[in-house]
Amino acid sequence: MSHHELFLLFAALIVILGVVVAIARFRVHPFPALVIGALALGLWSGASPDQVLISFRKGFGETEASVGVLLALGAMFGEMLASSGGAERVSSALLRVGGTKMIPWTMAAVAMILGLPLFFEAGVVLMMPIIMNVGARLAKDPGGLKGNPYLLAGLPVFAGIGVLHVLVPPHPGPMVAIDALKADMGGTLLLGLLMSIPVAIVAGPLFTYWAATRASASPPVDLVARLTRTDDQFRAPGIAATILTILFPILLMLGKAGVDLMLPAGHPVRTLFEFIGNPAVALLLAVLLSMFTFGFFLGKDTVRVGKLLGDALPPVAAIMLIIGAGGALKQMLIDVGLGTTIADSAKMLHFSPLLLGWFTAVIIRLATGSATVATVTAAGLMAATVGTPGLNPSLLALSIGAGSMFFSHINDAGFWLVKEYMGMSLPDVFKTWSMIATIISVMGLGLCLLLSFVI
Repeated sequence: MSHHELFLLFAALIVILGVVVAIARFRVHPFPALVIGALALGLWSGASPDQVLISFRKGFGETEASVGVLLALGAMFGEMLASSGGAERVSSALLRVGGTKMIPWTMAAVAMILGLPLFFEAGVVLMMPIIMNVGARLAKDPGGLKGNPYLLAGLPVFAGIGVLHVLVPPHPGPMVAIDALKADMGGTLLLGLLMSIPVAIVAGPLFTYWAATRASASPPVDLVARLTRTDDQFRAPGIAATILTILFPILLMLGKAGVDLMLPAGHPVRTLFEFIGNPAVALLLAVLLSMFTFGFFLGKDTVRVGKLLGDALPPVAAIMLIIGAGGALKQMLIDVGLGTTIADSAKMLHFSPLLLGWFTAVIIRLATGSATVATVTAAGLMAATVGTPGLNPSLLALSIGAGSMFFSHINDAGFWLVKEYMGMSLPDVFKTWSMIATIISVMGLGLCLLLSFVI
């Protein structure tokens, strides 16, 4: 490793630690702390001011165009769902299934079912009204459950969606790895589903019972109030209409995943679903549908519905800015060449292909904060190993996907999404969500190594 590459590693480490200390120790707001960190890293690495600003705009803009739009549309959808009483109905049904003590298991199961076609961020946004309603009800009546009520409701959801995001096609990470490594789609899908169940159990309900008594979450009061209130002057939607509306964007995204697998590129139906099944478009259509099922059909006029949609945005404005700044820091880490530096260094390690693929994805994930970048880079590096006697390409793809999940921290947009929605301190996010991501990653590798002796 050259002196310049060592310098890049040192600069990135100092900047990341500086941002953490500024937020945790000196109570600096995450948005300016992340902005300063991103700009400082770019300038310190030797990039020109113009290039630093270009990287900042690219990272901030791309993150807002993906995660930010999902957050805004999800907030609108959640507002319509909550104000109609639909979220309260769903949370009541979940509490009846298995009772209060089984809530972590129920929430994990629901998250895995709904999360099959969803990006992590989209899944979190769609589940948040239900998390807040279940958490609020547990706060009033814990029913023998010990620990923070919002963590008991939320952590299993994050685990369930996170497991699927990195282990099960057609999520983007596994799909990229499958393509690069020429792995069998059906085999990888089956293995990913089988692995995801024990991983989700350990990272979800089992870890939640432990973590919920050792960490705290206090979601913003105005956000909880909005997502748990009901407008009693209007009739409530039926449970069937509520469930169908919630499932609508999920079915669109699932439809996109299905036609991508079954139909050739350029087919009219595939082209249609590639558009309407895009997470942002699917959520936009869901918002439009909710205006009717949770609005006009219940007797609300256009003024009332418009006010509900507008009122949904202020509580999530700060979250959107923080996520954008986190995206800018991630892009700066990538553009200064840190990902390439780490990938080149990984080539010198003499590990088994499964372990090397996982380790490469881990260190790129830690450096850049992007699971997609980690997967793409690691899969590209490991493509040359395909054909090695005894190596199953599907297991290699899954080990890389598991590595891309390792220890989410401040350069990951998902980290800030969880932190700000749940109202957690930095230490508590590290103790909960970051550890969930690490459990998923390490267990995923362990199962891949175990299966390598069987298949």
